[in-house]
Amino acid sequence: MEVDPKPPDEPTTRGGLELPWLEKFRPTLISEIVGNTEAVARLQVIAEEGNMPNVILAGPPGTGKTTSILCLAHQLLGPNYKDAVLELNASDDRGIDVVRNKIKMFAQKKVTLPPGRHKIVILDEADSMTSGAQQALRRTMEIHSGTTRFALACNTSSKIIEPIQSRCAIVRYGRISDVDILSRLKIVAEKEGVTYSEEGMEAIIFTADGDMRQALNNMQATHSGFGFISPENVFRVCDQPHPKLVAAIIDHCAHANLDDAYAGLKKLLDTGYSAMDVIQTVFRVVRNSELQEFVKLEFLKEIGFCHMRVNEGVNSRLQLTGLLAKLCSKHPSLA
Repeated sequence: MEVDPKPPDEPTTRGGLELPWLEKFRPTLISEIVGNTEAVARLQVIAEEGNMPNVILAGPPGTGKTTSILCLAHQLLGPNYKDAVLELNASDDRGIDVVRNKIKMFAQKKVTLPPGRHKIVILDEADSMTSGAQQALRRTMEIHSGTTRFALACNTSSKIIEPIQSRCAIVRYGRISDVDILSRLKIVAEKEGVTYSEEGMEAIIFTADGDMRQALNNMQATHSGFGFISPENVFRVCDQPHPKLVAAIIDHCAHANLDDAYAGLKKLLDTGYSAMDVIQTVFRVVRNSELQEFVKLEFLKEIGFCHMRVNEGVNSRLQLTGLLAKLCSKHPSLA
């Protein structure tokens, strides 16, 4: 469950235990949030002017949606935060009864706030709310619009019913760029005394795939387990197929060498990786490869179809073997 951003003077331990780096270095001001410059700039304007609309923050996990809302609430409400903010996470029951009782009672509660400020209801993972709860929420948003603002964070905005979408300003978050993740990782590494190689940092960025939460967790896990951030240590901790092995398979496919490509795939699957582990790494490797453009596009098309079938539950070895055969058939001499 997400936690409130800690004020600057909060200790870095809890119950005598060291905080996870994810919480220890969580931004407390909107200006400290990394990546998604345009989205953060919009929230910064709201924080400065104080006129907050109902908002939906939509985007992939680990890109700063919940942190942004918490920072915004802290900057708008300051010392009134505890009395004027209701936070509900996906781990809480958020059926229609919660909307009718808990949220409605909070919206009706009288809280003394500075002029122009409103109470804030934060609904994290809002796309997992039931349709009935969302319908009830729509009416509550309308009735109490004078005193309460709603902030919804979700991965997919299309799972929020349209009547709620039309009542909210939608702020879209994208995956954080590799450059932004690297700069934040280096700041954390310096403060925590982490020793690393540049290749090790690249490996962490590869495993995170634009997810800052994942990147910080992977770096802390690797540092705790091995004391040094190197590619070998990172992939041992994260337990993902090594991109060099996958790159070798792709290279065999690019040269229409099916037997060697299958031997590499068999080695990965026999190690215990699932079809989903392999196909996700194959996609990232091909996307970042130096293949000719038309070959890369054909490869990505076939990988996409295979990924769809694997995602639907057809995750047998046969699917991946068929993918290798299709990739081999894209060789210019066989076209």
